[in-house]
Amino acid sequence: MGTVMVVDDASFMRAVLKKIILQSGHEVIAEATNGEEAINQFQNVKPDLVLMDIVMPPTPKAKDGIEALKQIVTANPTAKVVMCSSMGQQALIAEALKSGAKDFVVKPFQSQKVMEVLSKYC
Repeated sequence: MGTVMVVDDASFMRAVLKKIILQSGHEVIAEATNGEEAINQFQNVKPDLVLMDIVMPPTPKAKDGIEALKQIVTANPTAKVVMCSSMGQQALIAEALKSGAKDFVVKPFQSQKVMEVLSKYC
C-alpha cells in the first residue's frame, strides 16, 4: 500500500483524512500544518501521495497550498499532489491543476472520493 503525507492547518481535517487513509490500508508517514512544513517534509519522507489543503496560513516560503504545490513539483516533477478545497473555490482548484496537482477532493470529505484518489495515485 501507499504512503501519504497530509497537509492541512486544521488538526480536525488532518484527523478526518488520516482515518480514511488508514481505513483504506495506506500509511500516513507525515503531517504538516502549512506549506513550508510540507515542502521541507516532502524532501525527507518522499511520500507516494500528498493530500494538501489549498488555503493555509502564509509562511515565508509559501503563502498557500498552491505555492507549496509549485515548489514541491518543481523540485520533484514526479510528485503526486492532490489538493483539498472547500466548495466554491473553483478558481483556486483550476490554478492548482494548472500548477501540477493531479486531482482535488472537496471538503467536507466524502470517504468514497478520498478512497478513489488513494487507489488511483498510491
